[in-house]
Amino acid sequence: MEEFLSNLISLGSTPTVLLMAFLVCFIGYALGAVKVKGLSLGTAGVFLFALLFGYLCTLPGLKEIPVLKNLYMADGDDTKIASFKFISNIGLVLFVTSVGSIAGPKFFRDLKKNAKTYVPMGALIIVIGAAVTALFAMIPGIGPEFASGVLSGALTSTPAFSAAKEVAGDAEAMVTLGQAIAYPFGVIGVVLFVQIMPRILKADMDVERSRITTVVATAETNKKTKKLVELDDYGFAAFGLAIVLGLLLGSIKIPLSAKGYEGPCFSLGMTGGPLIMSLIIAHFGHFGPVSMRTDLKALKNFREFGLMLFLLGAGMEGGVVLVEQISANELGPMLVVYGFLAGVVITIIPMVVGYLFARYICKLPLLNILGSITGGMTSTPALGTLISTAGTDDVAGAYASTYPIALVLVVFAAQLINTLL
Repeated sequence: MEEFLSNLISLGSTPTVLLMAFLVCFIGYALGAVKVKGLSLGTAGVFLFALLFGYLCTLPGLKEIPVLKNLYMADGDDTKIASFKFISNIGLVLFVTSVGSIAGPKFFRDLKKNAKTYVPMGALIIVIGAAVTALFAMIPGIGPEFASGVLSGALTSTPAFSAAKEVAGDAEAMVTLGQAIAYPFGVIGVVLFVQIMPRILKADMDVERSRITTVVATAETNKKTKKLVELDDYGFAAFGLAIVLGLLLGSIKIPLSAKGYEGPCFSLGMTGGPLIMSLIIAHFGHFGPVSMRTDLKALKNFREFGLMLFLLGAGMEGGVVLVEQISANELGPMLVVYGFLAGVVITIIPMVVGYLFARYICKLPLLNILGSITGGMTSTPALGTLISTAGTDDVAGAYASTYPIALVLVVFAAQLINTLL
């Protein structure tokens, strides 16, 4: 029977990966569309099912199914699923570049007006998250490496995860375990938060949209002042240039210790680099007579497609890593319980405090607050959900204004926790 199936269905490695990827995509979106009392996971449903599928791919029986054999690496380490990390990285770059390109025309005007709000907001969220993490690290048997991994997972921050691993030394596996445990709720918690808050407050979304869009009306009407040369009909050339320059910017490393480049370094990475560069390019809109605008419909499609790919790859990899690290750790299931509960606290408390600060001290409109919270939590998936919930792309401006300060601080926080505790 196995030989018959192998002859009947002959797929190479790449077709198998694509087949499984879009099967997970289909089932994940179906899961995300299910509403419970008006709440849904949306695109985060892809992440949840991908996480489950990644776990299933570690089971010996599944590895023997002929059509699935090509999912595994040819180097003998068959617990690592081929290509999905690459898919996740492509998705991340597409998503953040789209977000920056959409927000760019009004970003700097919005930031100038609200810098005194967004910068403290991002700093407050990270400082509170780091403080809770430090307390968790002091619990006997936990340690700073595991705690810093939980922090990066609870705030869904890949740069913080990488930074924590760089300074963890021989305990790098503990960072990975903490991140894998906290990441699922880190994604789902913020996704649900931005949907629940408008319902709790019984917000009139038409009114809230009008409060956020009035800030940027003039920016939209004054986008084009002269005829520019279009390189293509959709602006794909400009989009590609933003990615190229963004990746180069993100690859620049800044040493953080006396060891220079041999020690821990800070970089914007594949998230911060393309985001910042796309904001700049979209703000100016042209290089001399050449247009640097990308069609808005194309950007929205890139944004959703990129988010789906990112969650797909992150979920698949996360499911595999979770099983690997739990199996290798002597505390096993109990460490999972501790890490999960700590991750829940690190995800929820900064959001609640950030909301109270933005509403009662900064007096921001609701959608500005929620956009700023998704940026402060460095939550890429939650921004996609918030845009859908709010019914406007303008929330991306608050996200993009808060995200950079949060990104820098969470990287430093992850490193300091490992270094000082």
